[in-house]
Amino acid sequence: MTSRALGLKTPVHPRAAYARSQLPLLRPWTLEFHYSPPPLCPLSRARDDRIFLGRYVSAKATRSFDPERTAEDGFEVSQEVQRSEISFLKTLKGANSVIPHIVLASTVLALVYPPSFTWFTTRYYAPALGFLMFAVGVNSSPQDFVEAFKKPDAIAAGYIGQFIIKPLLGYLFGIISVSIFNLPNSLGAGIMLVSCVSGAQLSNYATFLTDPPMAPLSIVMTSLSTASAVLVTPTLSLLLIGQKLPVDVKGMMSSIMQIVVAPIAAGLLLNRFLPRVCAAIQPFLPPLSVFVTALCVGSPLAINIKAIISPFGISLVLLMFAFHASAFIAGHGFAGFLFRRSADVEALQRTISYTTGMQSSLLALALANKFFQDPLVGVPPAISVVLMSLMGFALVMIWSKGKQHLQTV
Repeated sequence: MTSRALGLKTPVHPRAAYARSQLPLLRPWTLEFHYSPPPLCPLSRARDDRIFLGRYVSAKATRSFDPERTAEDGFEVSQEVQRSEISFLKTLKGANSVIPHIVLASTVLALVYPPSFTWFTTRYYAPALGFLMFAVGVNSSPQDFVEAFKKPDAIAAGYIGQFIIKPLLGYLFGIISVSIFNLPNSLGAGIMLVSCVSGAQLSNYATFLTDPPMAPLSIVMTSLSTASAVLVTPTLSLLLIGQKLPVDVKGMMSSIMQIVVAPIAAGLLLNRFLPRVCAAIQPFLPPLSVFVTALCVGSPLAINIKAIISPFGISLVLLMFAFHASAFIAGHGFAGFLFRRSADVEALQRTISYTTGMQSSLLALALANKFFQDPLVGVPPAISVVLMSLMGFALVMIWSKGKQHLQTV
């Protein structure tokens, strides 16, 4: 087909016009396939010339506002846009790396200006922890939990860490607080109460930040310990403290469903059936999780600020720090001994260390306020919430940097 047949005064080769326009949607054969030119008159020829040239110019204009711009320039701009988008998403996803700093900042803010957190009362704790579990579920799959149940030895090790190693340490530091530091018996009872509760949901989130494949295993450990806590926690409190706590079984099971099971199931379903929605919200979950974690840390501290800054506050903080440090170290060493021949021994050590060192101190605080007349019993759990969060997420930062260093070497 010739340019004269198209009614053009100036010869234009279709392939040359295609090459100049650089439009991916136009192909050379689109000008040659099934074309039946109508009878043309001199007026229609000029009109068709304007139409053809107008389409060509508009195609060039849509590609770039600069007529002198080359294809390489357009490619560089698209690369810059992609780089900016990637850096923005990387910033959002990397918000988890600042959790230790945010936790420390929220602790200082709660001490300096308690009203900044006192509005976040205990009724918001369950939804907040549920949101963190939803974030874990969104980034997991059902197969991850199937694989977790294939490690019964690791699950048993986590259970031993939570309900044998940790209570023994709690009893030891409770005795030390009364006999050596001369603290009131109620504070010693509060330390023992912290050691009697199940693992914290924050330990699942800490495991997810350090070793994402181990997060389902951590969730299984915490869920089993929380489910059995309806029997184990009252028994341990009777043995260690001398008072059996009438724990509400239905209430605790309902709490497990609201805080752990339902949010994780919602995240898994969203990931499975609405992947586009899941991919859209994933970059924003880390900064929101950081904000929620800061609230969960600052609120108990701000609410119990008067007891914490009391004369025995410093001694109690030191004792609780030693208790949590011993639990982290004991869990890490215990797992290292049991799984020393395993290929993923380091990941298992970190996971069981989080599970042993981080307790559901919010549950201990609720039990202290409900079943003990002395308000001092609730002070150790309030301090425990802050310290275990600071220490746990400090370990997240240390171990994550250690893994990155090993990967780069």
